[in-house]
Amino acid sequence: MYRVRVRSVPPVVLALRRFPNPRLTGIGAGLFAALTMFVLACVDRLLFDSSELVFGLLFLPVSALTALWVRPADLVTAPISVPIAFAVGVFPISGGSEGLGGQIMGLVTALAVHAGWLYGGTLIAGLIASVRKVRQMRARRRYVLAQGRGGAPASERAPRAAASAAAAAKPVRAGAGGAARGAVARRPQRP
Repeated sequence: MYRVRVRSVPPVVLALRRFPNPRLTGIGAGLFAALTMFVLACVDRLLFDSSELVFGLLFLPVSALTALWVRPADLVTAPISVPIAFAVGVFPISGGSEGLGGQIMGLVTALAVHAGWLYGGTLIAGLIASVRKVRQMRARRRYVLAQGRGGAPASERAPRAAASAAAAAKPVRAGAGGAARGAVARRPQRP
């Protein structure tokens, strides 16, 4: 007797399937990332006294979630919106001095000092978006190959075959047959 072996799903996978799986547009993903980073920076300023380490560590999962939750048509926007979200989020913890010029200098300095976190989050978003795009292209290719191998029902294949046979048996007009026989017929040019 043969035994059927049933593969059990690991509990980690079951737990991950319970998480929400929204599909955000490109603008929605950018707004999600920017608002989330701003709120997390405000919480970081209140609880951890503007800790750059905490902000950077929180930026990495937000980058991953942004790339995972953007819909497939807008995958290219994930690595673009993540650095913008970082800049929006770093503003509350930048620690600039009084005045607009001091705030801008604090923001530019914070972006320069925390470039490693910025590059890391952008890299994570880019890798996740790239992997998702490759998987989408492979699935599309498999679908097209399945449709071409006989995936179409017989009722759809019969009219196609009849149409191609009718086109092959079509009578050739006078003067147009030269091209069909391999010779090119040209009219003489009048002066």
